[in-house]
Amino acid sequence: MKFIKLTLIVSVIFLSYNSCKDNANENKEQAISDIEMNEAPFFKLSLAQWSLHKAIIDDRTLDPMDFADKAKELGFEGVEYVSQLYSYHIEKLGMQAVLDTLKVRSERTGMENLLIMIDGEGDLASPDEKIRDEAVEKHKKWIDAAQFLGCHSIRVNLFGSRNNDEWVKASTDGLIKLSAYAATRNVNVLVENHGYLSSNADLLMNVMKQVALANCGTLPDFGNFCLEREGGERWGAKCVKEYDKYVGVRVLMTWAKAVSAKSYDFDEAGNETTIDYTKMLQIVKDADYTGYIGVEYEGSRLSEEEGIIATRDLLINASKKLN
Repeated sequence: MKFIKLTLIVSVIFLSYNSCKDNANENKEQAISDIEMNEAPFFKLSLAQWSLHKAIIDDRTLDPMDFADKAKELGFEGVEYVSQLYSYHIEKLGMQAVLDTLKVRSERTGMENLLIMIDGEGDLASPDEKIRDEAVEKHKKWIDAAQFLGCHSIRVNLFGSRNNDEWVKASTDGLIKLSAYAATRNVNVLVENHGYLSSNADLLMNVMKQVALANCGTLPDFGNFCLEREGGERWGAKCVKEYDKYVGVRVLMTWAKAVSAKSYDFDEAGNETTIDYTKMLQIVKDADYTGYIGVEYEGSRLSEEEGIIATRDLLINASKKLN
């Protein structure tokens, strides 16, 4: 009888110990899970193809058809294509052959196709309605391409008039016409702050309010807030007038369906030398944005791949400092 009681006592102690041990392990695993959750960024990372434009255009060390593979290699989950980087391949192979290849490559790597950045297809904000309508027509093929690839959006520029009122009116008309077509393809039309009046966040918000379509929005870029360059040049020349970048991103986040993390150079601590990434990410987070943030390195001191990696790592590290 005493032996049986002793056995029962030992069994109870053993079971209690194991139960406590199991609970401790579960608590430990939950704690680790909570830490990982807290450390994980509130966004996913995508790669803007312009970050590799030198390798594609100048050095010709990267075939743009291999973009998804390169993005995968560099640790990204999504890709943002640039239309002008495929001009040669489209002329040589045809649009559909290019799209077929890009789709196969993205599916093979598990990469998510997010958007296509459109350049060189005419001025959607031209004061001349004929020119504006021609630009709308030229953009349509890229909307079809975005739909085929499974992208949620195309990014457009709003170049044309440099008169505030005229620009707002022309931009509104061009976007309404293009967005109406895009809606039939379940594609968004996004405007990036890309220089001159499109970098005036207040004016661009005026346009968004007048367009007032669910599939028309913005793509805030951390840089690109130059309002005027020397000699009136569109690109290349020194910026002589700039919109406050932090105010600009905060305003544009109201209509944002994508975000671009521009970078130029980094200090020894890995911080961008001209943009406070922690401040920028806090603005993006405060807007309840949880989508992709695209890395777009445009510097010259680091190689393109080094700059991409530095920007990627800065985004991850800066996200850990947010409220």
